[in-house]
Amino acid sequence: MGKIKVHEFTSLDGAIGAPTWTMDYGFPDDLARAIDGFMASCTGILLGRTTYQEFGPAWSSRTADEDPGAPFFNHAPKYVISSTLRDPDWGPVTVLGNYDRTTVEKLKVDADGDLYVSGSGTLVRALLADGLVDELHLIVYPVALGQGPYLFPPRTEPTPLTLAAVEELSNGAVHLSYGPAI
Repeated sequence: MGKIKVHEFTSLDGAIGAPTWTMDYGFPDDLARAIDGFMASCTGILLGRTTYQEFGPAWSSRTADEDPGAPFFNHAPKYVISSTLRDPDWGPVTVLGNYDRTTVEKLKVDADGDLYVSGSGTLVRALLADGLVDELHLIVYPVALGQGPYLFPPRTEPTPLTLAAVEELSNGAVHLSYGPAI
């Protein structure tokens, strides 16, 4: 059985939209090592439709020489939660249809390794609400953006988590790792 490992770049105030603002902070070696560390056991990628459609053009033309993560992103099986995605062109890919807890649970059970999730805010909120996230990795940047989308928008139900690790990064960001509440 695989784990679901979620990775989000976030601002201090919780914004997780397209993280172009992170470019001001660079991508130092310790950040790359942190991401490599939690992705090492991942053999597949689980995404929402919007993130899949954004990642495809961004990753499909990259080579290992340009980015060591390119082979994983381009060759790992991708599973997309979407009822509207037709003719996906960045593969290998399986479109799973609308979000369904049972479908994701089966995907975890059948996985040969762990599943990596990035971006995909709507999907991540559903996975968290259903208790399906095994590891939540937040790279928190020292900036408040004042606008979303947000990982945790105002809502009535709290999302309890357990802090697993804290790592200060050389670019001023912090890597926070959480697991399910104990």
